[in-house]
Amino acid sequence: MKGICVRSEINPLKKVLLHRPGKELLNLTPDRLPELLFDDIPFLKVAQQEHDAFAQILRDNGTEVVYLEDLMTDVLNLHPELVEPFLYQWLFEGNIKTKRWQDKLYDYLVNNFKGKALVEKTMEGITLKEMGGASAYSLQDLIAPADDLIVDPMPNLYFTRDPFASVGTGVFLHKMRFPTRCRETIYADYIFKYHPDFEGLITRYYDRDFHANIEGGDVLNLTEDTLAIGISQRTSPDAIEIAARNLFTDPNAKIRTVLAFDIPACRAFMHLDTVFTQIDVDKYTVHPAILGPLTVYEITPGKDDPADLQIKRVDSDLEHILEKYTHVDKVHLIYCGGDDLIAAAREQWNDGSNTLCIAPGKIVVYQRNDVTNPILRDAGITVLEMPSAELSRGRGGPRCMSMPLIRAE
Repeated sequence: MKGICVRSEINPLKKVLLHRPGKELLNLTPDRLPELLFDDIPFLKVAQQEHDAFAQILRDNGTEVVYLEDLMTDVLNLHPELVEPFLYQWLFEGNIKTKRWQDKLYDYLVNNFKGKALVEKTMEGITLKEMGGASAYSLQDLIAPADDLIVDPMPNLYFTRDPFASVGTGVFLHKMRFPTRCRETIYADYIFKYHPDFEGLITRYYDRDFHANIEGGDVLNLTEDTLAIGISQRTSPDAIEIAARNLFTDPNAKIRTVLAFDIPACRAFMHLDTVFTQIDVDKYTVHPAILGPLTVYEITPGKDDPADLQIKRVDSDLEHILEKYTHVDKVHLIYCGGDDLIAAAREQWNDGSNTLCIAPGKIVVYQRNDVTNPILRDAGITVLEMPSAELSRGRGGPRCMSMPLIRAE
């Protein structure tokens, strides 16, 4: 299956992009956790076992699983002339601005790593110790400890939802909010340009060099013509306007309404999909803290010029907003943690609301949310539990760890 086609959050999932956690997690240290957006250090061996179980659940339910590292390896194998520009771009965006260091690191990479190992090494990062310790390249090098990182790892890569978003038959390729995640979008950029599964097939409605921040956890395909985007800690109103304008001016795009949900700008409510996700035609998992009056902005194309956005504030509750825009008579909101506010806060922190729907009424969830999961089953949902002791330390659930590429129409 080639290209991208995603017009729903719940239609049967046919093809999905994952990244199996790698040695980038081994370069997490306690003093760097806030900067690298982690609260704890996952145990890599167990995290990989959990991730493999996640991938197997998807395969067992008819989903083709492809991996970011494999697609990027395909690109470099098919186009060896891209290795040099890719690595120099990766180094430059990794804050290696000194030409001598760029050349030294480039030589180290191409002389010691080939194929998939090279791609994985760029995800892992490089320490000064690997390069022989301190050298006279700069004063910083002379005073830095030998195990200092020259190029940072990308430990958030296993959350493949965020660097881009599948919207219809196109994508938003994102400008990430925090510096530690900005390089993650390089891989998708090359894959969409040069991989035979995507080359020439993908329209970009947002691109990584645009000025405003947007991330994939804030983008939900509610219907084939309605998109929900969170105004959050990591997605700005400017980005939503740009994306909406580009969608509305493309005659091939079906999206004609963008709903901008204003949610609290904090880590606990990091993205829109950490507070609610769709799990069936009329059912949603919801964090109770967002219930009550919501501020949502309806964005539609202008009558004479689609680029002349029409923006209208909508003050209502979540049920009525979802009923109106998804054309369902009655929606059922299933509370993360039920009516226990302590359980709700705990299980939302462990992504009890961040479910991956693989078919209407069938979802993948973290096993650890043992208050929310029985509530979902009681509501008639088929709940597929995955182990989650280590993966959950990264603060992202099954939806965060997956980027749908193709859902059934």
